[in-house]
Amino acid sequence: MGRPNAVIGVDLGGTQIRAARLDDGATAFGARVAALTLGDEGPAAVLDRVAQAVRQAANHNLWAIRAVGIGAPGPLDPQKGLLYEAPNLPGWENIPLRAELEARLNLPIVIGNDANLAGLGEHRFGAGQGVDDMIYVTISTGIGSGIITQGQMLVGAHGLAAEVGHMVVDPNGPICNCGGVGHVEAFAAGPAIARAARVRLSAEQPSMLRQLVQGEVEKITAVHVSEAAQRGDALARAVLREAGRYIGLAFISLVHIFNPRLIVIGGGVSQAGDLIFDPIHETLRAGVMNPAFLDDFRIVKAALGGDVGLWGAVALAQTVGE
Repeated sequence: MGRPNAVIGVDLGGTQIRAARLDDGATAFGARVAALTLGDEGPAAVLDRVAQAVRQAANHNLWAIRAVGIGAPGPLDPQKGLLYEAPNLPGWENIPLRAELEARLNLPIVIGNDANLAGLGEHRFGAGQGVDDMIYVTISTGIGSGIITQGQMLVGAHGLAAEVGHMVVDPNGPICNCGGVGHVEAFAAGPAIARAARVRLSAEQPSMLRQLVQGEVEKITAVHVSEAAQRGDALARAVLREAGRYIGLAFISLVHIFNPRLIVIGGGVSQAGDLIFDPIHETLRAGVMNPAFLDDFRIVKAALGGDVGLWGAVALAQTVGE
């Protein structure tokens, strides 16, 4: 019997565990499985469910699987197989994720931060195909990223690299969820966009946002801001422009440090389209030290949608034995 070439990717989230099998040479998943995470039951129970999802994705033929890639939330060390913490999973601190799953499945397990793996997924299967130097940035509840340089995913000395959302863009800025000050996430993630809109509304600036939430201003989200902006609302457009400017400031540093050919933007905020992409471009063009940095350079929307984490985990599994 030849060497097995099918791989399985797992996207471990606070709400759902999703697993998918990719057979050798296939361009679509051969099987998909989803289960509730039920994180309140503790790490052991969740790990049992992850193992069961892998077995189901393999059609209970684990002998046919070369490796399993796990995309996990939070900081981790892929070399040690250690998950330091998972913000949306109670009690998950210093979990030996790789060892626990290898004991349950008797298969090679590789782990990666979910945002890093999303970048790997877009590189292998999505908008970044054929581009060896690219950066993926997801802008939603937080800002995460994955960096590909010379075709390889950048993880750093301890697997903690590529935290683009925590780049300082204003040392006098607001406090980030992580406790730091002036991070781009505190200016341009979804909750920050909603907060900026509420601040402007508190100054009695006119906006259709009040009607979109029936006057309950505290319920405004970035989705409402994007909708109002698409409909021509001046306040909402100004909020998105300001968020785009801060993202552009972060991108100036990324372009100077990594000289990528491509930045891929995913996450819910990217759905605002040109209303946020235009100020990003403008800020970037005005701020690079030399226009040569932008030769053959593009910023594009992500291609893999909600499956980006699964594709990234599959891509990681494929690196086993390469």
